[in-house]
Amino acid sequence: MAWRYPGSLFGSRWNFSSVFQGTIREVEPGCHTIKSHGVQVARDHKHDWLILLLLVMLEIILLVIHPFYRFVGKDMMDDLKYPLKDNTVPVWAVPIYAVLLPIVIFILFYLRRRDVYDLHHSILGLLFSVLITAVITDAIKDAVGRPRPDFFWRCFPDGKDVYDQWGDVICHGKDSIIREGHKSFPSGHTSWSFAGLGFLSLYLSGKIQAFDRKGHVAKLCIVFLPLLAASLVGVSRVDDYWHHWQDVFAGGLLGLVVAFFCYLQFFPPPYDNNGSGPYAYFKMLEELRANREAAHSVNVQDAQGMEVVLPQQPSRNNKGFMPLSLDHDATDSLDQMEDGRR
Repeated sequence: MAWRYPGSLFGSRWNFSSVFQGTIREVEPGCHTIKSHGVQVARDHKHDWLILLLLVMLEIILLVIHPFYRFVGKDMMDDLKYPLKDNTVPVWAVPIYAVLLPIVIFILFYLRRRDVYDLHHSILGLLFSVLITAVITDAIKDAVGRPRPDFFWRCFPDGKDVYDQWGDVICHGKDSIIREGHKSFPSGHTSWSFAGLGFLSLYLSGKIQAFDRKGHVAKLCIVFLPLLAASLVGVSRVDDYWHHWQDVFAGGLLGLVVAFFCYLQFFPPPYDNNGSGPYAYFKMLEELRANREAAHSVNVQDAQGMEVVLPQQPSRNNKGFMPLSLDHDATDSLDQMEDGRR
C-alpha cells in the first residue's frame, strides 16, 4: 500500500504558497510531537547517538595528530609557490551553513507538520553525514600529507629555501602553519559542504517531490541550490590557493556519496512514491492500521459472543387461539388413558 506523507509539499498542481502544507493527511498534525514521542524516539536510537559521540572524539584525535610529512624536493616547488592567502570562507563558517542551516530548515518543516520522526531522523542523518565525512577526510589528510599549493611560503616565509642532503625541504616557518600545509588532499571545506548541503538537497527533493514525473523543472532549482553553494565553496578553495583542483573534486565526491548513503538510512529515495517522509513514519502508519484492524476484529468477536438466540414463539391461529402441539410421548399417554377407561 502506498502511503502519502503529510509533509509532501506539492499535490497534483503546486505553488510556492503550499511549500509547508500537506495535501493529504494520514495522521492529524500534532499526533507525534517532541513532547509526546520525542523521548521515545531518541531512546530507540540511543546507540546511534553514542556512535556520534565516538565520531566526535575520533575527529578531535585526527585534528591533533601530525600528518605525514611527504618528501618535497626543489623541483616540486614550482607548483607550490602560490601566494599564501586568507580563506574566503572561514573555517568557523562551515558548520553554520553545512549543519545549522539545514537544521533550521528541518525545524521549519517540523513546526508545520509536527512530525517528530522526520525532525529526529533528518537531524541524526545530517550529523552522521557530516561527521563520517569529517573523519574520512581528516584520516586521508593525515595519511597522504599532500602539500598545499602555497606550501613554499608556509615552509620558507622569508623566501629562502633550504634542503637537506637528500633534497628534502628544511622548513623554518611556524610549526602550526607548516603542519597545516601538509593537509591538502582532500578538501575539508568541500567535503563538509557537500555532506551537509548535499543531505539538505536530498531532503528537499523528497519533500517537494522533485521526481514525481510531472515535469515541474522549477523544483530542480530548489534541489540544485544547496549543491551550487557547496560547489562555490569548492571553487573558492582553489582560488585561495589552499587546494589543488583534485583535492576539491575528491572532497566533493566524498561528501556527496556519504550524504546519499546516510540519507537512505532514514528516508526512501527522493524518486520513490513515499520519498516525502521517513521510513519510521510509514512504519508507524502500518502499525496503527494493524492495531485498528485487530481492535475491530476483537469488537466483532465480542459482539458475536453476546448474541442471544431466543426460542421461536408458536404462532396463533386466525381465531386468536394457539394450536396445541403434542409430541409422540404425549400421544402415547393419552392412548393409555383411553384404554384404562375402557
